[in-house]
Amino acid sequence: MAVDVDPFTVDSSGVMLSGEHSGEGPAIVLLHGLTATRRYVVMGSRLLQRSGLRVVSYDARGHGSSAAAGDRGAYRYEDLASDLGALLDAMGLQRAILAGASMGAHTALAFALSNPERVSALALITPAYDPRAPRGGEDLDRWDSLANGLREGGVEGFVAAYGLEAVPPAWRATIETVLRQRLAAHEHPLAVADALEAVPRSEPFEKLADLAALRMPALVVGSRDEADPGHPLAVAELYAGAIPDARLAVEREGSPLAWQGGQLSRLLLELSERATAAT
Repeated sequence: MAVDVDPFTVDSSGVMLSGEHSGEGPAIVLLHGLTATRRYVVMGSRLLQRSGLRVVSYDARGHGSSAAAGDRGAYRYEDLASDLGALLDAMGLQRAILAGASMGAHTALAFALSNPERVSALALITPAYDPRAPRGGEDLDRWDSLANGLREGGVEGFVAAYGLEAVPPAWRATIETVLRQRLAAHEHPLAVADALEAVPRSEPFEKLADLAALRMPALVVGSRDEADPGHPLAVAELYAGAIPDARLAVEREGSPLAWQGGQLSRLLLELSERATAAT
C-alpha cells in the first residue's frame, strides 16, 4: 500500500526546518541524531503510517535540508527543544508521541520535562547523555576533532577523524558506509560541524532524578556495546530505571534494534497502544 508523503517547512524563530508528514491518526514525531537526517530514525520503514499513525519527521537545524542557525553556537538542547515546540505548533499538534534517537532522544527529553502535557508517550532510542559523567576532557576533544575533520576535509576528513580502526572488525564496513551516506545528505555541512561542537557541550537535563517527573508511557531502546559503544547500554538502563513507566528493549544478538527500522517501528506501535490505553 502506497503512502503519500507531504513535505513542509516550519519557521522556528528564523530558522527554517524541513520535514515531511504522512498517514492519519495519532501523531508520532521522529527526531534524529547528531550528523544524521530524518531518514535515520525508522530507516525508511512505513509500518507506522500503515498501522494508523500520522508520522511527522524533520531535519534538525543545520542538518539535512534544514537551514543553519544564524549563531554558530545555537545548537544547544534548549534551541533544539524550542524547534520541536515550533514544529508542534505549526502542525497543529497539541500532543504527540515523541521518538528520538541519540541527540533526538535528548531533545525529546528536554521538551517533555518542560512540556509534559504535550507528550503522550516518549521513545528514547540509544541515549548517550549521562548526567553523572564528568564533562569535558577527551570526550569533547573527540567531538572537536570530528568537527574540524568535517570542516577541513569534508566527508573524508570526518571519516578519518572518526577512527574506524578502533571499531570492531565485524561492524567496521557497516559503520563506514552509514557515516558516508549520512554526511553526504547535508546541504550545510559546516553547520553540522558547528553542531558537533555545540551539542556535546549542552545538557538536556541536570540530574537523573529529574526523569522521575516523566509520567507518560516510555520506551528506552538500548544497543549492546560491541556494536554501538558510543551509546552505552548502561545509559539506556539508567534511563529505563529512572522513568516510572518505562520499558527497556535491547537486541538479544546481531544488529542493534535501533538499526532495524521494521523492528523499531513495531516497538513504537506497542508504545502507541500503551499511550492510547493511558488516556
